[in-house]
Order: sequence, then C-alpha cells, then structure tokens
Amino acid sequence: MTGITDHSANDDAADDVATRLAKVKARVRDALRRAGRPDDDATIVAVSKRQPAEAVQAAYLAGQRHFGESYVQEALPKLERLESLGAEWHFIGRIQSNKTRSIAERFDWVHTLERPGIAHRLGSQRPAYAPPLNVLLQVSLAGESQKGGVRPEELRALADAVLGEPRLSLRGLMTIPPADLDTDSARRYFAQLQTLFRELADGGYELDTLSMGMSADFELALEQGSNCVRVGTAIFGARD
Repeated sequence: MTGITDHSANDDAADDVATRLAKVKARVRDALRRAGRPDDDATIVAVSKRQPAEAVQAAYLAGQRHFGESYVQEALPKLERLESLGAEWHFIGRIQSNKTRSIAERFDWVHTLERPGIAHRLGSQRPAYAPPLNVLLQVSLAGESQKGGVRPEELRALADAVLGEPRLSLRGLMTIPPADLDTDSARRYFAQLQTLFRELADGGYELDTLSMGMSADFELALEQGSNCVRVGTAIFGARD
C-alpha cells in the first residue's frame, strides 16, 4: 500500500500546516529554554483525529514524525493509506475492549492505559514480529469519569500489571486536566503528575515519558516537566 503522492494535497492547505507546525515547534523550543532544558527535550505528537490523510502527509513532509489518533475506526484507513510514510502512531483515545487487537497490531504507542485487563489484552495481542508496544498510564487527577484514567493510589498496581506483560514496554504517565482551568490550577495538576512520575521512578520503575499538555496549555506543561505534548488544532487548524 502506497502513501499519497505529494501533488494530491492542496498546496495552500499543506503550506498552512507547515507554517503552523513551525510556529508550534518554536513555542515548544522557547518553553523548554525558559525551563532551562535542551531544545530537543520534548516530543510533539500531532493529534490528527478528524483530519484528512492529506493533512497528515503535509505535516510529515514538514518534518513531523509522531501522530496521535483517538478513534480506531477512523484511524485504521488513515494508517493503511499512509503506511509507506513510516510515521510513528500514538493511540490517545479511550480504549474499548473490542478494539484492543487493532490497537496492539497497528500502533506504536498507547497513552491511555487505565486497567490491568486492557494491559493483558494488548500484551497478548501484540504481534511477535513487532517491538513491544510503548505504554503510558493515564492518571485521573480530577476524578472526571468521562476522561478515564487510573486513580493515583492504584497507579503502582497498574504499572506492575504492565511490567508483567513481555509484549508491553512501560514508558511513563499521561494526564488530561479539566478544561478551562486558570494558569495556577493547571500548573497544580501538571506538578502533581510530575510528582507521581518521580515517585515511581524513585521506586525503581524505569520511566522516561511524561505526556501532558495540549494546544491550549502545552507551554505550561513543558515548564512543569512534560517531555511529550499532544497538539492538534494548533498544527492542523479546526477539525471538521
């Protein structure tokens, strides 16, 4: 299966994506410098849910390599169409039990693991020919049931469940704070996840990824220690 040719995307739309991506990269770099960190100390995951394959390719041609999708049924045709690009795909939506096989087979990362049973399904369904699936544990800090996530007091048990699956690789933590927070409130949520991350690392868990921050707050998240930000509309514009 081949990808889209360079000429199939609208040139103006592709230029818009490239321009917005460059601005996001500059903002990420500036936030890292303010935090006294190296310019390359964070990964940008371009959230491409509800975006056409042409927009993903435009971002790829502009240098973007990591992309995030939230809906399996939407993502699979897009992944197949763009297979030749060799992009790295992150699943960032809530995981349904009946969708774990497709996630285990087609994605490189999962940001939203919240239950040991799902960990077992992903581990048992990860193909032997693929490297272990990179896993982040989603932590619920505000108790919002619609967003999912494990409670902090259950975090170690979930981490241990992932470590018991040889086809999974535990990489770190992820959270989504409540929407429309003021700066100080958002900072507290990000600082809380960083504290949990450090506690696990100090307890012997080998973690390297702290995924927090989206289009509206990624600079603040970077200042609080995030090294993976999930940015959609700031790169691709408004979704359909």
